[in-house]
Amino acid sequence: MSDPHAPAALPSSIEQTLQLLTGAGYVADRALATVLHLSLRMGRPLFLEGEAGVGKTEIAKVLSQTLGRDLIRLQCYEGLDLAAAVYEWNYPAQMVEIRVSEAAGDTDHTSLSKSIFEDRFLIKRPVLQALEPSLKGPPVFLIDELDRADEAFEAFLLEVLSEYQVTIPELGTIKAEEPPIVIITTNRTREIHDALKRRCLYHWVDYPNAERELEIVRTKVPGASDVLTGEIVAFVQKLRAEDDLFKQPGVAETLDWATALSELNEIALDPDMATDTLGVLLKYQDDIERVRGSRLKQIIDEIRKEDPNKAQPMPMV
Repeated sequence: MSDPHAPAALPSSIEQTLQLLTGAGYVADRALATVLHLSLRMGRPLFLEGEAGVGKTEIAKVLSQTLGRDLIRLQCYEGLDLAAAVYEWNYPAQMVEIRVSEAAGDTDHTSLSKSIFEDRFLIKRPVLQALEPSLKGPPVFLIDELDRADEAFEAFLLEVLSEYQVTIPELGTIKAEEPPIVIITTNRTREIHDALKRRCLYHWVDYPNAERELEIVRTKVPGASDVLTGEIVAFVQKLRAEDDLFKQPGVAETLDWATALSELNEIALDPDMATDTLGVLLKYQDDIERVRGSRLKQIIDEIRKEDPNKAQPMPMV
């Protein structure tokens, strides 16, 4: 009889890795499945780089879901320090311990100084949590948007990713019994140092081509009509082919737009409704102003001219 608490087995081939992703609704190409398979089998962190909204973070969520592992997420930001990322001491509880000891007449300061730095007073943050053993197996440790953190914190991660250990002066070195599954993402707002990249397997997550994006939208937004789905994907692909937008829409925005228009009972791209909902697809006012109006209608007309069989004209109201 199998142990329900036993950790799920890692995929043993590229095909199984691809099936694992597909089974969770993540449409991946073989290149991504290959590097993910190697990362899992070799026990090396996977460094995913690419534009925002292309599905980097989702890979960690899918792994956690399909492998039955805990997901521990460290969201990086400017000024991130050890207290927020690794650990800090519970100072209020330590003060209470000191006052209780003093009230009880305990004057052994050496013993007291040791007791207030026991594990029970340690507040464990994501890095330390990721090194702890679990009945489910090593967790999936997502270090999200590392490029937003300072270089000093990036340098600290070298010890974590090299030896999977953290040194706490009052307690000593804490080392993982088994390395966590580490996924690192970056939107490339700055370059990450080579010393950290060398510890990882690397993959650039690009915008999907039209065929794969169409499959993604059909998988994630099954309620959208085939015509609407095809026109949305074609519209977004045309926008990405142009270079005058401040921020090109990612797959996440494509899905949001398809969901929004489907909720509004649209069966195809209507210029007026598309204009009214551009804020779902584009996140900067300058980009919205560039696309709205005649340019938006021109793109829709081009889509229908290029594929008249699939992109049907709007019904008369």
